[in-house]
Amino acid sequence: MKIFCVANQKGGVGKTTTTVNLAAGLAKVGQRVLLVDLDPQGNATMGSGVDKRALQPSVYDVLLESASITDAVVVPERLKEAHASYAVVGANRDLAGAEIELVGEERRERRLREALAQVQGDYDFVLIDCPPSLGLLTLNGLCAAQGVIVPMQCEYFALEGLADLVNTIKQVHANLNRDLQLIGLLRVMFDPRITLQQQVSEQLKAHYGAKVFDTIIPRNVRLAEAPSFGLPGVVFDPAAKGSKAFIEFAREIVERGLRR
Repeated sequence: MKIFCVANQKGGVGKTTTTVNLAAGLAKVGQRVLLVDLDPQGNATMGSGVDKRALQPSVYDVLLESASITDAVVVPERLKEAHASYAVVGANRDLAGAEIELVGEERRERRLREALAQVQGDYDFVLIDCPPSLGLLTLNGLCAAQGVIVPMQCEYFALEGLADLVNTIKQVHANLNRDLQLIGLLRVMFDPRITLQQQVSEQLKAHYGAKVFDTIIPRNVRLAEAPSFGLPGVVFDPAAKGSKAFIEFAREIVERGLRR
C-alpha cells in the first residue's frame, strides 16, 4: 500500500484538485484508492460527492481515536456509477479543533499513521489532502506517508515556497518518519503560451531532474467547474484536456510506484 501526501505550504495551487482527480484517475486505471481529507475546509470531501455536513464519523474522530478508520470510510455512490470509485475518509469544520485538542496528547503526530495501519492491504494507494499550513494536521499526513506529491504552478513565488517545503520534508524524514521522501513535482494550471511559465518549468527540470513528473496538467475550465457539481473533473468531463492529463498522471504514478 503506497501512502502519498499531496502537500504545498502555498495556498491556491490546486492541491485538492490534484488529490481528487488523481484518486479518480487511479480508480479508473484499476487501482483501489482511499482518499483522506485532512483539510478542515473539507473541499476534497465535497469534491468527491460526499456531504461534509452529514459525516458521522469523520477524520476528526479517527485522529482523536473515538472511531476507527474503517468506521469513517464512505464510498460515494456517484463515483460508483462513473466507474471511478474510490473510498473517502472525509473532513469538516470539526477538524479545525483537532489541532488544539491534539497538542497535549501522546503520539499526536502519529495518529493517522497508526489508523492507516488497520487498513494495510485493503488499498493500493492512499492519498492524503493536506491543509496549506504546517500544523499538526499536515504533520500527521507527513508522518503517515511514504512520499509527497507537490502540485505547483510555474511561477517564481512558487519556487521560493518549494524550497521551504523540501526543507520541511527533510526535517520530518530526519526526526519523525524515515520512510518519507519527495516523490515528485507536478506542474499544474500550466499555460504554454506564457513565457515565464516555460522558463520556470525549465528551471524546475534543471534543478530537480527526475523528481519532476513528465505529466503536465494544463489550465482547464472544466477542472475548475467540476467541484461545484461535487465530482472530480475526471468524472465530470472525461473528455476535457485536464481530465485526460490526470488519467495520464495516474498511469505515471502507478509506474513510479512499481519501480520503487
